[in-house]
Formats: sequence, C-alpha cells, structure tokens
Amino acid sequence: MSEVGSNTSQPFNGHSNPYKAQRSWPPDFSKMNPKEQFRLERRYRRRSKLAYTRPRWTRGVKLAQYVSVLGVLGYSVLFMDWGTMPHPFGGVRQWLREKSSMMWTASTTQPQRPNLGRISTIPSTDKPSTPKG
Repeated sequence: MSEVGSNTSQPFNGHSNPYKAQRSWPPDFSKMNPKEQFRLERRYRRRSKLAYTRPRWTRGVKLAQYVSVLGVLGYSVLFMDWGTMPHPFGGVRQWLREKSSMMWTASTTQPQRPNLGRISTIPSTDKPSTPKG
C-alpha cells in the first residue's frame, strides 16, 4: 500500500523536471527578428515596472519633498537674515509678529465689561400671581 503525501521522491533536478519550460530563458536575441525583440522588451519592461512600484514609498518621498520645499520657503520669508539688503517680505514678517504677539499675550483685545458680574438693577415687572379664592 502506498502512502499518500509521503515525500519519497528524489531531490529536485532540472534535467528530470516533469514541468518543462515552454521557452528557454534568457532568449537568444541574435535568433529573434526585431519585431519579436521589441515585443519581448516591451512586455518585460511593463511587468518589471509593475513589479517594482512602491506606492507608499513614492507617496512618502513626495511628501518629504513638499515639506522640505515649504520649510525652506517659510524660513527664507520669515526668519532668514538678508544682510544689508532690505527684506522683501518685511510687511509679512511684521504682520505675522503682530498676530503672534496678540495670540500669546495675556491681554485681551475685547473691551473690559466691569458690570458683567453684577446682578441686574432693573426692577422686575412680573407680579406674583395670587390665588383667587
């Protein structure tokens, strides 16, 4: 009785492989006409492009590039010392400093309302209802 699933076969040998390849690899380009060469190159170029695409890596690299470009631009506009030359973005710098100083200070821009905690002194017009009886 033969055992099902027993591994009594010989180790892999390329010459005795029951699943022979239909074509030899790599192909001999000297024996192919130019049209066949082009088709083969196009097919494997497309397949290799699909096999080696890494969408998450590409997205991360693009994001890093955008962040670095925006960081350099922001630094040059807001913080970089331009030497003796007048800064071309002086108005933007001044506006941003004013807004940030207003944001981080304890003073408020709203007018103070001293009567906010008082009880209203206006007399009530509502009279308590008396039961008729």
